[in-house]
Amino acid sequence: MNNTLKTAAKLVAVAVTMASLSFAAVPFYDWFCRVTGFGGTTAVASAAPDTILDQTIQIRFDGSTSGGMAWNFKPMQRTMTVRIGENALAFYEAHNPTDRVIAGTASYNVTPDAAGGYFAKIACFCFTEQVLQPGETVQMPVSFFVDPAIVTDREGKFVKEITLSYTFYETPLSEEQAALAVPPADAVN
Repeated sequence: MNNTLKTAAKLVAVAVTMASLSFAAVPFYDWFCRVTGFGGTTAVASAAPDTILDQTIQIRFDGSTSGGMAWNFKPMQRTMTVRIGENALAFYEAHNPTDRVIAGTASYNVTPDAAGGYFAKIACFCFTEQVLQPGETVQMPVSFFVDPAIVTDREGKFVKEITLSYTFYETPLSEEQAALAVPPADAVN
């Protein structure tokens, strides 16, 4: 094999490797954020821990919508003090003030970043798409706890307040949901 073919084969191998790594980057980054809490990514758990500490931590709640999302969205409580390890339940409210069906998906994070890996959600409206009919108002729960391991983390042990923040984005209705949407009534003169 001459040098030109060897070089071409090596370049193809490099290109294939780089393309493979680029496709693996997104799931790897998502996994990394969930494991480490990097960027305020919360953990997901199936149940609260058996250990509940006497220490408390204040949880602040924030809610917003992206540009173009017509819903009104807010937390039903601004703050809550919970014992570390205790299962807590908070509620957010969403209202669709328009005359059309709107679907939305929430993104979330916690601050400070050091708390991300220790704030665990058991159940959350952010796990599924939400669909609100015209004029509909819903209250959506989030069940969570703060992992007791936060008190021994070198950065986490200094966290006294965690902010849980959600932003709702409008998402396209599925064909099935769009078919169920009620067309606006024609104005009657």
